[in-house]
Amino acid sequence: MRRPVLLAIVLAVCCACGAGPSVRPHVAVEREPGVGAPEDTQEDPTGPVVPELETPQDDLAWGPCDSAPAVPAGVIVECAAFDAQIDISGLPPGTFTMGALRARKENTPQDAAPLVYTSGSDRPSSEVIGSFAESGLGTLMDAHPIVAVDRRGVGLSTEIDCLPVQDRHAIADLGQFSFGTSNRIERLSAISINATVACTDYLQPQELTFDTAHAADDIDALRQLWGVHQIGIIGSGNGASVALAYAAKYPDSVGRLVLDSPEAVAVDAATAAEHRVRGAEAALDAFSAQCASLACSLGPDPHAAIVDLVTKARAGQIPATSSNAVLTALTGTLIGGTGDRATRVRTFADAASAALDGDPVPIGQLANAAAGSGDGAFVARCTDSQQLPSSDRVAELLTEWTERYEVFGPEAALSLVPCTAWPATPPPALPAELGIPVLFVVGNADPISGHDGLPAVTGAVGNSGAAHSTMTWHGNGHPAIQSDCVQRAVVTYIADGSLPPSGSACPA
Repeated sequence: MRRPVLLAIVLAVCCACGAGPSVRPHVAVEREPGVGAPEDTQEDPTGPVVPELETPQDDLAWGPCDSAPAVPAGVIVECAAFDAQIDISGLPPGTFTMGALRARKENTPQDAAPLVYTSGSDRPSSEVIGSFAESGLGTLMDAHPIVAVDRRGVGLSTEIDCLPVQDRHAIADLGQFSFGTSNRIERLSAISINATVACTDYLQPQELTFDTAHAADDIDALRQLWGVHQIGIIGSGNGASVALAYAAKYPDSVGRLVLDSPEAVAVDAATAAEHRVRGAEAALDAFSAQCASLACSLGPDPHAAIVDLVTKARAGQIPATSSNAVLTALTGTLIGGTGDRATRVRTFADAASAALDGDPVPIGQLANAAAGSGDGAFVARCTDSQQLPSSDRVAELLTEWTERYEVFGPEAALSLVPCTAWPATPPPALPAELGIPVLFVVGNADPISGHDGLPAVTGAVGNSGAAHSTMTWHGNGHPAIQSDCVQRAVVTYIADGSLPPSGSACPA
């Protein structure tokens, strides 16, 4: 599995026969008005009877990954590729090579239907599943193989190399070290124009085929290769938008739909960015509390130490390190994944302490490890962006969010600029009618999507006529399926379509 080494803009913070065991998850049912308690409770949460998911009639040529994660004994990670049409109309002609990663256990039933996972443009799907396969998906993999499909140009899919090197670095640093006018927004706007021209020229005539609708087509290409009628999809963050696009375009091909920490639908880019910032700030609060309880190297007030680090990075007082690099490293820690949480907390704390003492190398290494997936992610994120603000509005947001969200706010406002020159695309279609129940899971403190967009998505699914329920994970990180409690609910839902009572909760 390819690991990116260049920083990329992190829009998330600134920017078949057997279906597995049917075990009702052990969860507490809450009806609180707080975070994650949905307004759309269902009188009949079980929904309609749904058919079992099928095992593939044909399969991909799975084999060793070029750079496989260090998974524990009994876990198997394999990679494969498949071709998908650039556009299903045949215009423009040709195909993309899509990358996929399969994670399973030695005891995963051979006749268990695979579940398709997509994280969209947030991170490579293969990277997400690869990292959590190391430590956090045991319950789900006991029941089903998980097949992560990367978006076009992202992760294991055919690489896109369209950005000039200086623009790639400038976008990663949000123009902090770029030459030109003293107005940073103007500098970023100029970079946006250069980057857009370079990438649209490179991609012509297919520059507008990187949206969620085409990502849905790529997933359906896999379904067709498998020779199955329906598939189960788990979409997290931006991947939930891909999964919704699939449900809108191929409603009869969706057998199960899990929307994990979905980003908002039908909102402008600034609103979506603020949702992410709120989630990141909440995750930082949880991190700071745990850091203090561990007596980490950031002292008795880790939050204040991180504010100090980010403030110094913004002022250029951390050698060769932008503030966005610091936030990229921090977000990578807040997400969760490889290793236990206490080790991740201590690792970031030690790197932050070293940076404050004048050694930026450890924080830079964490930033590189947590960076996005290069030019393909830039293209996908820009294509997905809706109603980007003007430069004047970004300036207003920069002032407002600097006061309101002292750690993530300024960079979140600036992260809206690099895509402003990208050609606008229509908003993605939403499902008109869904005949299956839908499971929503969301975390209390999600640094990638936040949770404020949930009502809009549950409303859209409700408008399709689908039964649905929402489960809240009282933990911090992304995606929520890293919770074993959430995984038990997903396994039950995949087995027969039964949903937990809406408002159910899983402990941190």
